[in-house]
Amino acid sequence: MENTGSSPIDSNESFNINESLVPVRDLKAASQRSISFDGLLQSPLILQEDLKEGCGGQLWPAGMVLSKYLLRQHRSSFINKTIVELGAGGGLVGLAVASGCHIGSQPVYITDQTPMLPLMETNIKLNGLSSIAAAAVLNWGEPLPDCIPKHPTIVLAADCVYFEPAFPLLLSTLNDLLGPESVCYFCFKKRRRADIRFMKQAKKLFDVDEIQNDPDAEFYRRENICLYTIRPKLERKRAQN
Repeated sequence: MENTGSSPIDSNESFNINESLVPVRDLKAASQRSISFDGLLQSPLILQEDLKEGCGGQLWPAGMVLSKYLLRQHRSSFINKTIVELGAGGGLVGLAVASGCHIGSQPVYITDQTPMLPLMETNIKLNGLSSIAAAAVLNWGEPLPDCIPKHPTIVLAADCVYFEPAFPLLLSTLNDLLGPESVCYFCFKKRRRADIRFMKQAKKLFDVDEIQNDPDAEFYRRENICLYTIRPKLERKRAQN
């Protein structure tokens, strides 16, 4: 159930999410959640949460924040754009875009590692989005699979900064994915100094800008949640062209 209290934070579904980085597997049984992003979706998403394959199987606050931002600010910006979600877990952000944004005939590619594939496929089917969303395996740091568009226009990444050994792999995959016209919408919660180091490294490789036009920003920034755009640096764009 969504909170209907009057406080912006209380009414924001984004902060009603379990924050444990290493969930106890027996603590939370597989379940379904209905999410409308405070009414931004006419028909709520039905999301299966299942921790049996790891913490990617549950919903996280940055995914909620990014989904709400895209539904508010980019509802009509993604028509016929190629869209790829990284580290999707159950597919929250990609499915929110597929369900609530005008995307045209291009499917949203929702990607993660092999253990998450059944959960992504389940959530696509639960929401009747098989015609406009596709689940795929994409391992960071490895060659991109053939099914993923080269240099997609839009890359979505929420809650991907949590496991320090994977940081170089994530940066490598972003480098492979981002073409001259690409933009990555990147949202995560700063929890440790390593997360700050990740962003410093990202800024060396890419043009990184904090998003300012989000009415919820003052609330989620209090929770150390950050929302950025990431693009190739200008000199790399010239080289790619």
